[in-house]
Amino acid sequence: MSSWIAIGALAVVGVGIPLGMMAASWVIRPSVPEQGKRSTYESGEVPTGEATGIQFNIQYYMVALLFVVFDIETVLVFPWTVIYQSALEAGVGLATILLPMLVFIGVLVVGLVWAWRQGVVEWASSPRATRNRIERNT
Repeated sequence: MSSWIAIGALAVVGVGIPLGMMAASWVIRPSVPEQGKRSTYESGEVPTGEATGIQFNIQYYMVALLFVVFDIETVLVFPWTVIYQSALEAGVGLATILLPMLVFIGVLVVGLVWAWRQGVVEWASSPRATRNRIERNT
């Protein structure tokens, strides 16, 4: 039962600190309502055109998503590499140690091949980049 008290105390502290910081910043911060703070850009520059009309290339998000997936893969492979040698010394069979990690890596490789075939990792070129490449070749 005492371990649940420690977990509860940690949860209270984990929630209480961010809430306390937000409450303190709400009380301490200066409140100066002015027209410039309600504009799209606070930098003092007058925006030209519509800010909502900007369209970003979806490739940025796809590359970021692939980075997150393979970054988490590294985080999940690291503990396995730490216990690999000690598990072998303890007498655990090689197949018992290696098979789950090979399945995990295999799933990731299948996902990478799928993403490659779908064209996710191919960067879309802009018309200007294509024009510059053509001009350099001629």
